[in-house]
Amino acid sequence: MASSIQIAAYYFPNYHVDPRNERWHGKGWTEWDLVKRAEPRFAGHVQPKVPLWGHEDESRPDAMAKKIAAAADHGLDAFIFDWYWYEDGPYLERGLEAGFLKAPNADRLKFALMWANHDWTDIHPATRARPHNTLAKGVVSRQAFDAAAGHIIKTYFSHPSYWRVSGGLYFSIYELMSLVKGLGGIVETRRALDDFRARTRAANLGELHLNAVVWGVQILPGEQAVKNPNEMLEALGFDSVTSYVWVHHQRLPSFPTTSYRAVATASESDWARLTRDFKKPYFPNVTMGWDPSPRTIQSDAYDNLGYPHMAILNGNTPEVFGDALSAARRFIEQSATQPQILTLNAWNEWTEGSYLEPDTVNGMGYLEQIKRVFSG
Repeated sequence: MASSIQIAAYYFPNYHVDPRNERWHGKGWTEWDLVKRAEPRFAGHVQPKVPLWGHEDESRPDAMAKKIAAAADHGLDAFIFDWYWYEDGPYLERGLEAGFLKAPNADRLKFALMWANHDWTDIHPATRARPHNTLAKGVVSRQAFDAAAGHIIKTYFSHPSYWRVSGGLYFSIYELMSLVKGLGGIVETRRALDDFRARTRAANLGELHLNAVVWGVQILPGEQAVKNPNEMLEALGFDSVTSYVWVHHQRLPSFPTTSYRAVATASESDWARLTRDFKKPYFPNVTMGWDPSPRTIQSDAYDNLGYPHMAILNGNTPEVFGDALSAARRFIEQSATQPQILTLNAWNEWTEGSYLEPDTVNGMGYLEQIKRVFSG
């Protein structure tokens, strides 16, 4: 029996040429360069991963149309684009603006934004030496926030394919604490978010649905008026919470590999815990895999030094991924949480080993599991 659960996959748009990347890495660089150069780092390690469709430029509407068709055909409802806006403006926006929005079949799939407002560090590839250089800071001023909000309203919210959740335009924030720090505290952040809502209404686009990625919800030093994350979410006016990836909540205890099935089982317990702990609706997450080794210098020794030098998940076959999806469906259907939404990591995190796009080994295998579990 088909499910009524909405399924949204995170989309990482670093597979097209961007001016910042060309300054940092050289002319024509994209993250495909790391994918192509990945090597096995220990016995039994399967690298490089080879995309079935080749190393396509996602800013081309015809390339994006292929992705949209595959996602829609296999039961996905939306892409949640990792979206970047720093103090001096946008980054990696052309995958969405030149690719998705101009694709001839953009009406087949919804899209939304997750503001990936983290520091952009020099990890493409990462050295063993720490700390890594910061190339762009995630904190932004009120002036930069207002500029970003204006661009979002004009360019994205007005598009007919923008994803609405409970009637509101879904907008997620990756690092809530970076937002609060940059805007100057809880009161100031609430004021900025309220203004964002008001500007959206003034554009005759209705309401916002504000979502927080919960791994980044802590209490900043000095915020005496807020005693716990639930109070912070309430004070800021958020509507829901979710997760980005399993490893935000789960340690990987064995190196160089940890069992995917074991982490899937532990993550199932997380869904219940997070649903219980947060007063706002929690949308569970299923992660397809994990292997960030392509983001390290391939000629260096691969030791357990912390991201991206860390354990990978092994045994994440399409069938075992399907088991995790089945567990998620059971949990959501038995939960009282409304609306019923599942987030997936990820459509194309190739250099973190978490991608639903077809490769030359499994083809459409992971996408077929989504269709089997939720549509069949």
